[in-house]
Amino acid sequence: MAAKRRRLGNPLALAVMVLLIERPMHPYEIAQTLRRRGKDSSLKINYGSLYTVVQNLQKHGFVEVAEVQRQGNRPERTLYGITDAGRVEAAEWLSDLLAVPAREFPIFGAALSLMGVLHPDEVTRLLVERLGSLDVQAASLRGALEKLQETLPRLFVIESEYELHMVQAEAAWVRGILAELTAGTFPGLRQWRTFQETGEVPEEYRKLEGGDVNGP
Repeated sequence: MAAKRRRLGNPLALAVMVLLIERPMHPYEIAQTLRRRGKDSSLKINYGSLYTVVQNLQKHGFVEVAEVQRQGNRPERTLYGITDAGRVEAAEWLSDLLAVPAREFPIFGAALSLMGVLHPDEVTRLLVERLGSLDVQAASLRGALEKLQETLPRLFVIESEYELHMVQAEAAWVRGILAELTAGTFPGLRQWRTFQETGEVPEEYRKLEGGDVNGP
């Protein structure tokens, strides 16, 4: 099943619609609610972009003005509510995101695909550095998650839990690769090292490319 191409692609728009299903809100209140629930760890939230998102949602008929509040000399506050079309769009969009794995191109994967241009000892050093950063990131996420769980139900912080598990999984994978590089058991390590130290393309690489090889 392929995900439907949507008129709005910013996940913040989906978050706005989901919040407005609860009750009408002013854009500033939406931003504050998202931050209070810890959503700023998975969404880029600032008032300016949020107001633009709300305007785009209104343009497409997914939200509408629910009320204009006036209190003395204070500026008017416009509260927005979800429309029936918005409810349908939010449900369908969220269903697609949960059910259909998106084809993503993480930058770390791109770097791994090209790391043969560096000496294996340098790659080892760089991955050790990355692992240290991942461990720090995991500790920070763990602390933040524990703090959020003190006041919020698990349902409201599940994405932070997922993020922590992804960081931990990457760290475990990097540890495994480092163990192979350190022990010399990484497949093709000898050829990789030879290429970097002599500049000569190993015969094994030539065979893979039918003899027309300029690099690893």
